[in-house]
Amino acid sequence: MSIYYIPFVFVGLIIIVSVFFIVKQQTAAIVERFGKFQGVRHAGLQLKIPLVDRISGRLSLKIQQLDVIIETKTLDDVFVRLKVSVQYKVIRDKVFDAFYKLDYPHDQITSYVFDVVRAEVPKMKLDDVFVRKDDVAIAVKKELNKVMIEYGYDIIKTLVTDIDPDSQVKEAMNRINSAEREKVAAQFEGDAQRILIVERAKAEAESKRLQGQGIADQRREIARGLQESVEVLNSVGINSQEASALIIVTQHYDTLQSIGHNTNSNLILLPNSPQAGSNMLNDMVASFTASNIIGEEMKKQNKMKKGE
Repeated sequence: MSIYYIPFVFVGLIIIVSVFFIVKQQTAAIVERFGKFQGVRHAGLQLKIPLVDRISGRLSLKIQQLDVIIETKTLDDVFVRLKVSVQYKVIRDKVFDAFYKLDYPHDQITSYVFDVVRAEVPKMKLDDVFVRKDDVAIAVKKELNKVMIEYGYDIIKTLVTDIDPDSQVKEAMNRINSAEREKVAAQFEGDAQRILIVERAKAEAESKRLQGQGIADQRREIARGLQESVEVLNSVGINSQEASALIIVTQHYDTLQSIGHNTNSNLILLPNSPQAGSNMLNDMVASFTASNIIGEEMKKQNKMKKGE
């Protein structure tokens, strides 16, 4: 082969190689012939006429996501920033529209997102924006689908992924939440304190009741013991008055002995003569007698009043 043919061979190889081109999976290639749309080539090994056809662009058929940040005002005059994520893809049968009708699809989608969000959010209060964010997302998707389908784009889903009020508003909301929780905590604490007081009062009342019952049982047993003691003394020839005086004197000295054994006791002055028991007995008998007389007089007066 002559050396003069080498350039022609080289050019021929380049032309042959340029006939073939590869389109990746989930991608569409736009082929133009002398600047005019020729066709769409999809995944695989494809052919074109060298020096006549050219690949003017490629479009991804995968689902893509566009995040749009919008600042707007709510019904209660709170400025809030929303992040709306729009998931979209090029419709396989409308690659021509998607490639030729829009130069900047991201800007087109962003404009419609701004328009819809700023029309919907000012109708809601801040709390409602958090609760009804799905309504905002649905409104955005509905509007975008209606418009972008004409340009060969399918809106898969729209999501409101972030709601960020002004920092001062967030601090106020946190203070309100904190105050509400402190109020609830105080209510629970008050309820617990009230229950504790009630239960303590019930326990004290039960304790007093049992204490009173114990004292009554104690006095009953003391009275029974005194009765038995008087009966024993009567059986040996000691009359009731002498027996009572003897029992009182015995108890008087038992009391003095008990006080003496308790070293922590305060000073208590009690009569300690033998006549003390007899004097106490006489005083008690006189008191009981006076009480009986007063009771009889009151009964007579009541009967006289009834007779009148």
